Amino acid sequence: MRIGILTGGGDAPGLNGIIEAAGKTILNMGHELVGIEDGFEGVFDDRTKILTAESLKGLHQVAGTCLGTSNKCGTEGRESEFLEKYKKLNLDGIIVAGGDGTFRGLSEFKEEIKVIGVPKTIDNDLSGTEVTFGYDTACHVVADAVDALRATAHAHRRVIVVETMGRTAGWIALGGGLASYADAILIPERPFERKKLLQYINEKKKTQRGFLMVVAEGAHAVGESAEVAFKVEGAPQEERLGGISQRMAKWIELETGWDGRHVILGHLQRSHSPTTTDRFLTLAMGVTVGKMVKENAWGQAAVFKKGKVTQVPITELMGEPRLVEKDHRWVNMAQSLGIFI
Repeated sequence: MRIGILTGGGDAPGLNGIIEAAGKTILNMGHELVGIEDGFEGVFDDRTKILTAESLKGLHQVAGTCLGTSNKCGTEGRESEFLEKYKKLNLDGIIVAGGDGTFRGLSEFKEEIKVIGVPKTIDNDLSGTEVTFGYDTACHVVADAVDALRATAHAHRRVIVVETMGRTAGWIALGGGLASYADAILIPERPFERKKLLQYINEKKKTQRGFLMVVAEGAHAVGESAEVAFKVEGAPQEERLGGISQRMAKWIELETGWDGRHVILGHLQRSHSPTTTDRFLTLAMGVTVGKMVKENAWGQAAVFKKGKVTQVPITELMGEPRLVEKDHRWVNMAQSLGIFI
């Protein structure tokens, strides 16, 4: 068979691992592998390349995606054009690593295009799977940053607010903040009360030289909205959040007299080489995808559930975002440590 592979949406550590593991498995079955560049743009513009075992070698350790990706190009309003261009690629099926937006963009073609999916987002908020690859790496970046910044916060008697990605789901801030034993963690699912937070910070000031806070970009106070940093006209998600860390640092300094600084980690969370945990996950998912091709399990996705990689209908990945539950065990663990959350 002639099998295509495409990565869509934002990049995530481990995408290259999916490409290498799935690609090698498929090539070892005697099939041809065609990489589609830059997500849906590659279909529209006929940008593809033949992938070989040699070209796949060693990709698993590299961040990003060797095929390129894009979160600015969808299929809405261009369905006929997309299907026509796809058919010219002469593929027997396509493997797609993407988020809910990518799979929604392909859902219109479920009768014409054979798809096997792999859920992808560092935000870890896709339905249908218990964890997404790239999440562990993002948490590692956050924890490493907080650990490093704690030294300078202590040296200068400062509050340092570290901002992570996370529009509606606070998994990265929660995981990274908990792993680094941050003093406070603010996430979108748990709007904070300014008065209580100030009381907590003032109490810590009596006994600590420094204070580390981890905030998700979509976090906000009770009765307030998330901060919009800028807009990208024409993008599927035009409003880009960000800037809460700077505002929080200045507000804390004004209200408590404790010198405040902020750090926005931004795309560092995406660009780090994948952790061992993410490498094992993408290896298992990639091999599973190859076997799914052999079994003609089109319309299915490789996901992680109950401690192993298994398969579910792709439609399960397009449900409501999987948010941090109010009584999630990690929240309870943070509270047990005395972390404000």
